[in-house]
Amino acid sequence: MKDYGTLSQAINKLKLEEGYEHDFNLLDEEIEIKSKNETFGVEEFEVDKVLRFEGMSNPDDNAILYAITTSNNRKGVLVDAYGAYSGQISQEMIDKLDLKDHRDLD
Repeated sequence: MKDYGTLSQAINKLKLEEGYEHDFNLLDEEIEIKSKNETFGVEEFEVDKVLRFEGMSNPDDNAILYAITTSNNRKGVLVDAYGAYSGQISQEMIDKLDLKDHRDLD
């Protein structure tokens, strides 16, 4: 398992070393690359990696970093400060981002 360090170090490594160049935003039923004005439904992307970070001073300061590839080969990262269950997103999106899925957790 690769050591990604802190959240900011992991974002930099994914972007600079592994080609995840875009920043995704989480919407109710899709993710978006705002700078490109593109959105992707749950069937249009795959989660390649899931990295979880906990705050040193406060265990409630959780962040989850997703490395994502879209159906048109856009690679990017999505940061969710509290996990997929913190916001009002669709059940389909929760299932897609579920940490218990059969993906390896790094």
